[in-house]
Amino acid sequence: MTRIIAVSGAASGIGAALAETLRSGGDRVIGVDLKNTEVTADLSVPEGREAAVRGVLDAAGGRLDAVVACAGVSAPDPIAVKVNYYGVVGLLEGLRPALAAAPAPRAAVVGSIAGTQPLDPAVVAACLEGTEAEAVRLAEEAVARHHGGLLYPSSKSALARWMRAAAVSPEWAGAGIPLNAVAPGVVLTPMTAPLFEDPAMVKVMNEAVPMPLNGHAGPEVIAEALRWLVSPGNTHMAGQVIYVDGGAEATLRGPEDY
Repeated sequence: MTRIIAVSGAASGIGAALAETLRSGGDRVIGVDLKNTEVTADLSVPEGREAAVRGVLDAAGGRLDAVVACAGVSAPDPIAVKVNYYGVVGLLEGLRPALAAAPAPRAAVVGSIAGTQPLDPAVVAACLEGTEAEAVRLAEEAVARHHGGLLYPSSKSALARWMRAAAVSPEWAGAGIPLNAVAPGVVLTPMTAPLFEDPAMVKVMNEAVPMPLNGHAGPEVIAEALRWLVSPGNTHMAGQVIYVDGGAEATLRGPEDY
């Protein structure tokens, strides 16, 4: 039976590569993005997340087998918190009841190697324990202090922590829904393209994210890992952050963390 899978960020980058991979395998994909997808929605705002959930459920016709949240932004701006954390959590929680009704539901999110790097603890704590308004206020304060660059890693760290806690909860594992994450290193996508135009920035990237195995990855590499995570074959993996990063995490953290 053809599976129905919702993919956010499906218009470009990892999301587009995943949508193509899934469709080539016979799955039906419901893409969510700002444009050029089956569902048009802005995940940076609550009403956009609600519209995305409604649109996916309408397009799915009552049956949804998997959700993959690929949409994300790397801007040193509060929108990183709005999209990367609240956009992902809002979409997954909104679609969770539909997943729970499927015979073999699966869910995955796209994290980042950046989630292991310096962050803003107050922003992370607000995401996990406070309100969106508080998290956005703290993010705005970080920008005012010229610490906007911490917001992307903060949003990805908060997402990974939420995912690990949710994955083993009654609502996810208890409902038979494996929930996991892929954390890429540097991926060749439209989001990172401007960085590659500056040789100095490339040097900084390579020092911050050393990838001894095969260097920078194409989006199809991350898509393949996500495809397996939401496949019927993944029956027992839950709460895991899978680093598809050319060895960056192991290089940076060393052998003591595993």
